[in-house]
Formats: sequence, C-alpha cells, structure tokens
Amino acid sequence: MAESWSFLDTFEPNFRPLVVIELAKGTKEETIDWFTKRIVDKKANGGAQLLVKPLVTENGNENIYLVGASHLRLLLGAETVGLVKECNDNSMRTFTYSSRKTFKDFADDNHNFLTMAEGQYIIKHELENLRAKDEKMIPGYPQAKLYPGKSIVRRLLTSGILVQIFPLHDREELKKLRHSWYGQIKVGYQPLDEIRCYFGETVALYFGFLEYFTFALIPMAVIGIPYYVFAWEDYDKYVMFATFNLLWSTVILEVWKRICSIMTYRWGTLLMKRQFEEPRPGFHGVLGINPVTGREEPLYSSIKRQIRIYLVSLPFVCLCLYFSLYVMMIYFDLEQWALDYHEENESNFSSLMLFVPSIIYAVVIEIMNRIYRYAAEFLTSWENHRLESSYQNHLVLKVLVFNFLNCFASLFYIAFVLFDMKLLRQSLATLLITSQILNQFAESLLPYWLQKRHKKRMKKRMCSLKTDVDLSLVEQINLEKEMGTYFGTFDDYLELFLQFGYVSLFSCVYPLAAVFAVLNNITEIYSDALKMCRVYKRPFAEPTANIGVWQLAFETMSVISVVTNCILIGMSPQVNALFPDSKMDLILTVALVEHLLLAIKFIMAFVIPDKPRDIQIKLAKLEFESLEALKQQQMKLAAESLKE
Repeated sequence: MAESWSFLDTFEPNFRPLVVIELAKGTKEETIDWFTKRIVDKKANGGAQLLVKPLVTENGNENIYLVGASHLRLLLGAETVGLVKECNDNSMRTFTYSSRKTFKDFADDNHNFLTMAEGQYIIKHELENLRAKDEKMIPGYPQAKLYPGKSIVRRLLTSGILVQIFPLHDREELKKLRHSWYGQIKVGYQPLDEIRCYFGETVALYFGFLEYFTFALIPMAVIGIPYYVFAWEDYDKYVMFATFNLLWSTVILEVWKRICSIMTYRWGTLLMKRQFEEPRPGFHGVLGINPVTGREEPLYSSIKRQIRIYLVSLPFVCLCLYFSLYVMMIYFDLEQWALDYHEENESNFSSLMLFVPSIIYAVVIEIMNRIYRYAAEFLTSWENHRLESSYQNHLVLKVLVFNFLNCFASLFYIAFVLFDMKLLRQSLATLLITSQILNQFAESLLPYWLQKRHKKRMKKRMCSLKTDVDLSLVEQINLEKEMGTYFGTFDDYLELFLQFGYVSLFSCVYPLAAVFAVLNNITEIYSDALKMCRVYKRPFAEPTANIGVWQLAFETMSVISVVTNCILIGMSPQVNALFPDSKMDLILTVALVEHLLLAIKFIMAFVIPDKPRDIQIKLAKLEFESLEALKQQQMKLAAESLKE
C-alpha cells in the first residue's frame, strides 16, 4: 500500500470502546504495562497500534481494559484482513486503502463505512497477531515461556493471566435489531442483513439456514398431514410419499448452496481469500522451525497424534457406542414391562404408561449426548491438533457418530429387528417431541431466566456505587462480562442435523415428523434470537462462505435415508404380497429401486449448479480482472528494468 503504518497516530479524540480485555485479579503491574504497551505500540515496533483505556470504577482499576482504534487504523486493518466491500459500480471487491474512494458510501468523515462487528473483527485479528520478538517469557511470570513469533494473547490465555476478550454490544443497534427480529410476532423473513452486520456472517448463515430449512419443511408437512389422516396403514400410498421425500431432501440441499452463494456474495465473504492458519491456542510441542513459514513454533509428531487417536480416542468412542447400545436394550426391557402392564390392566393409566419408557429414554439420550460432548472435547484437545480446522473436523466426527447411533439406533432396531411399525411410530414421535422440548428449555429458556436474575442483582449493586465515570458503560461491561459465552453454531447445527434425520430416515412410517419440525423451528428462531441478544456475550464476527462440514453431514444423512426408506417399503405386507414365491426377487427389486433413487439424487446434485449463473459470471470477471492487473504490473516492472 502507498501509505505505511508509520504515519498513523494512536491519538483519537472520540474514543469508542469496541473490545473488552479482562485480566486476572492480582495481575502484576509490569505484565499489564508490557501488554498494554505492545497493544498501543506502532506496527513497525511489533505493536498493534490500537487504543487502550482502563475501566476505572470507585474500587479503582479492576484489570478491565477497553480497546478501540482510530478510523484510519480500522481502514488499514480492513485491508490487512481482506474485507470485501461493495464498489460504486455495484461489484464486490477486496478493500484497499489506496482505492477507498471507489467504494460505495465511503467518505473520510463517514465512520460507519465499516460496521461495528467488522471493527471488532479487525481488532481481534490484530490482538491475536501480537507476537513475541526477543522476549523469553511474559514479564512477571517466568513460567509463561515465550519464543519469537509466539502469539502473546494465546500465551496469556493459556497461562490464566488473560481471563477473556469479548466485543461490546451496541445498545442502540441491539435494541433496533431485537425489535425487527423477535420483538413482534409476524409471518415473514428474518432481517438477515441486519443480523450479519451485528453478529457477523457465521451467525447470520446459521439463521439463514434455519429459516430456509423451516420453509423447505412446509411442503413435507402439508403432504404428510393427509397421509397421516387417510392412509395410516396403507403402505402402498407411502411409496409416493417416501419417493417425494427422498427427492425433496436432495433438492433442498442443492438449492441451499445456491442461496448461500447469493448471500455470501452480497456480504463479500464468498470472495475473501483464505488466510494461512496459525497453530491453535492449545497446541503444544517441542520448539522447532516450521518448514513452511520458517518461523520458530512448537512441533508435535504426527505419529504420536495418530497413536493417541487410534489407541485411545477410537477405543473410547467404541466403548461409548457400546454403552449407548446397552442403555438402548434397557429401554426395550422397559417397553416390554409397560406393554405387559397394559395388557394386564387395560386402563387409561396403563395406556399412558406405554409412553413413559420412550420419554425416559429420550431424556437419557439428551443427557448422554451432553456428557459425551464434554468427553469428546477433552479427547480432541488431548490429541493435540495443530490447526483449529483439524481440531473441529475430529470433534465433529466424534460427536456426529455418537449422536447418530445414540438417537437413531433404537429406531433402526425396532424397524429392522423387531419389525414393529406401531412401536416405531410411537418411539419416533416421542423421541422427536421430547428432544425438541428439552432443547428449547436447556438452550434458551433456562439460560434466559438465570441471566435475568443475575441482571437484577447486578443492577442493585451498580445503583449503590457512586462514581464519576459513565455509569451506563460500567454497568454494561459488568453485566456483559458475567454473561455466558456463545461457543459457536456447532450445537445449533447438530440439533438441525438430528431433526433432519428424524424427518427423513423414517418418513414413510411417520409423516407427521415434518409438522412437528416446522412448529419447533418457528419457536427455535425466536428462542435462538432471544439467546443471542439477551443471554450470551456478543460473539466476534467470523467471516464464512458456507456452512462448512455440515453441508456434507446433511447430504450423508439424505443418502442414508434413501436406503432406510426403501427397506421399510420393501418390508411392508402390501409389497411382500407382490412377491409371494421368491424373497430374492423382492430383495433385488428393492435394491434396484434404491440404486435408481440414489442415481437420481446424484444426477440432480450434478445438474443443479452450486452457484447461480450471474454469480459465476461475476466471479469469473473478477478473476479475469485480477489476472489482467497482475499482467500489467509485470509488464510495467519489465519495462522499468529495460530502461535501467
């Protein structure tokens, strides 16, 4: 860039706090001085060139620091992280400070050109890239070792000196967002662009997918109701319903890719270059030289990691799967007991008792899923993956395998071992409805109630303080630092993934599953919005171009659903009656139909483009222009060298 970091001044007359840093109580002064100096130092000196201000209350400095940045610093930071913004000609381009005048709504005095979420993302990026120079340790803490290139913030976090870093809420913007998002009950789309501006692309994409998935379920729900009412035992009619379901599951996932590309192009993340991944905070090893970067960093043998994965993690996961199957067999013993009790008494009470084992089992499944999640996180962390992406992939695989077996094993057992379609419908309905109620309570209602209680106590305490500083800011920071941390969209996508399994795997047995899924998702949109705005700290914005590994997970589930539905239809008495003499003919016919449906699915996935034509043209045009610009630059350098 033409302008260098050296001309930047850290002085900003109107300081706007964007990020809060909380240090541990009793942190040594020399540590605080060193850390804050590194934050405000110029880039040339290895600093972040940001603004820092301590939060001083009546009790003095509580080791809470507010971090902001000048408007110019944020603009240069936007270029560093590769933010993509809309130009005056309506195209999307990577922002550069030298060409700032060509971007829509840019003006030197327009401090809203970058959203608050983008400013916070830039500050987070700069803080995480504060690296040790020649320091061997954190000043004041000899045990907290440093080496050249080590991330200072990550070392402070792992040493317990830095408690947390979180972005501040914008009260006025949050109030507007709450009103347009869930403040009024209405039938309509969510304000996804506003959600993206406030929470970032990752959160906005989740809510976009939740909304899209809910609308996509409506045709299934509408068709499922008459099938439930008029054709409960007529399996012949379910063939058409199941076929529609299987094609539907393919179409909605392919169409989602197109909608996702439209949204992320508009937001600029479809064009963002992938940055080189740094080692994750928990990664440790023997100090060595990275052969790619040439920097000194911890190195850990991949053989040791593989040993941990295959000799410890894999056996543990298998043991958990066995335990899940053991609990499932206990559930079937309870089902048998409830059935015997009903046959002996045949009363209204005994009829209700038939549902009790399924309800208990659904609660146990949720408890086991949550306990296993903690164990999976511990194991994956212990495996010592270098990159965050590798860590997430291994964690997702562990959790998906266990959750799939834990939630669906009993349904497969009932369908393909017991051949009890009546029990399958009852268990499916009970598991689906009970899990939805428990998730709504555990993820939104309970945290919201606890947060309201804490907020009341905090307000009483703040009213008793007498201080000259901005009370509203002190109150806000003290409230927000005690809020729960939002750990990302993992659990939210997992819930939708399991719901998709309940709807698609056994659609020909219980067509009402889609109806309950739609009703749950409508309330889920409001409860998740409430959770984001009122229960948790504001998360840092994270640019993303798609829903990542979850797209593959949903597509895998849709393939499995083809197999299960074909087998269920093949097991029906009506279909069996068509092949009275040869079961082999039945098996071959079911296998042929299943292969045909899978072929249709894959052909549809190939035929439907992932990106609309206009987006493809825009991307190709940008690539052509960047190549032409590179060619012109090379020709210019060649001409200059010839002159010399």
